[in-house]
Amino acid sequence: MGRLFGTDGIRGVAGKDLNAELAMNIGKAAAAVLTEGCRRRPVFVIGTDTRISSDMLSAAVSAGLCSVGADVISLGVVPTPAVAYLVEKYKADAGVMISASHNTSEYNGIKIFSGDGFKLPDALEERIEDILLNRVNEPEVVSGEGIGKITVRPSAAKDYIDHLKSSVPYSLDGMRVAVDCANGSASVTAEKLFTSLGADVHLMFHTPDGVNINRGCGSTHMEALAQYVAENDLDAGVAFDGDADRCLCVDETGKLIDGDVIMAICAADMAERGKLSKKTVVGTIMSNFGFGRFCEDNGLRFIATKVGDRFVLEEMLLEDYSFGGEQSGHIIFRDFATTGDGQLTAIQLLSMMRRKGKKLSELSGIMTKYPQTMVNVRVSPEGKLLFYTDRAVKESIDEAKRILGKEGRIVVRPSGTEPLIRVMAEGKDVEEIRRIAENVAGVIEERLGKPAETDAQNGR
Repeated sequence: MGRLFGTDGIRGVAGKDLNAELAMNIGKAAAAVLTEGCRRRPVFVIGTDTRISSDMLSAAVSAGLCSVGADVISLGVVPTPAVAYLVEKYKADAGVMISASHNTSEYNGIKIFSGDGFKLPDALEERIEDILLNRVNEPEVVSGEGIGKITVRPSAAKDYIDHLKSSVPYSLDGMRVAVDCANGSASVTAEKLFTSLGADVHLMFHTPDGVNINRGCGSTHMEALAQYVAENDLDAGVAFDGDADRCLCVDETGKLIDGDVIMAICAADMAERGKLSKKTVVGTIMSNFGFGRFCEDNGLRFIATKVGDRFVLEEMLLEDYSFGGEQSGHIIFRDFATTGDGQLTAIQLLSMMRRKGKKLSELSGIMTKYPQTMVNVRVSPEGKLLFYTDRAVKESIDEAKRILGKEGRIVVRPSGTEPLIRVMAEGKDVEEIRRIAENVAGVIEERLGKPAETDAQNGR
């Protein structure tokens, strides 16, 4: 992976790591790479989430695009999967989403989609980086009539909602559902989507002010949603992140239903209806042990990729699989979408509940989860790089694997979006896996939590 792009676009603190100048240059570079050989004026669509810096960065990217002769269609505030869908619907050459997904408001990011609605492969990201960092084949700035123009598409949110509605054959009539919008992009689409499908909607965290996105709400903070659903005797609760590309749920009792369980419910139903291509589900190395066991028990094949829905999708496209996703709630229904879509996931699940006449607590019993614990260690940029070569860290991980044996596992990986190293341990004994994860995390913090000395410097 390159030096700017992570697992999900370019991300950093807005105005500092990701400033207007960089955003403008990203626009220029993206236009040069993604419209190469285009014989007409290229067109980009741009959407944003609700954080305070999104307008600034959207304006800067748009300026960069227009300065090299590309036209821009501004979608306004929309979910990330709306950009992925609308770039193809509007026959644009590429799409840009300004969002830092589940991160808090001080962060922002730039996600780029090709004309067919897919996130860019590494090769194209590296070409964009080469222009930005090495000034290779920089695009020429145009003047006069060659400058691009910006138009606003007021129908963008409605066009996306109509697409989502077309994916469900059963209405949500009579269902009482709480919807946590994370004070993000879903705030402009969720109410219309769910009410038009017939649901009695209880909106939560749907009043964005630029800085409250993901703050104590959304798919990374499920407590308020769980309490509300249980106290108000609702059928279910669904929660999105800031750009609504992921979804987690709670059942009627307030119990968390994570991405693995949602995938198990949906995969079993799709297989039953002959809609699960090659009886295969694509997940990641972070998928719960129990999900793999569920697949075995139900005659399904499970394939694990690196973390990131882009890697899940790449595997799906390679072998023409129809369904995949992540524990975090990025779930891809390839019959309807080219990327993870939180609202699509929610209505597919709720529609299935109504079709089967079952409570979410009943459906979730299809899979037994193994206890799992996660410890996030904040590290320096130097520490993140040294993770791959530090001997003491490697030894601690190897020892953890030895202790867990075949009855569990440990996965340690740098975050692709934050200055963190994530330590996940899984097994049958809750206390044991917690102790193992904390031991490994302690070594990582000691070795990499600040600029670490090399083994050579330490005489090792």
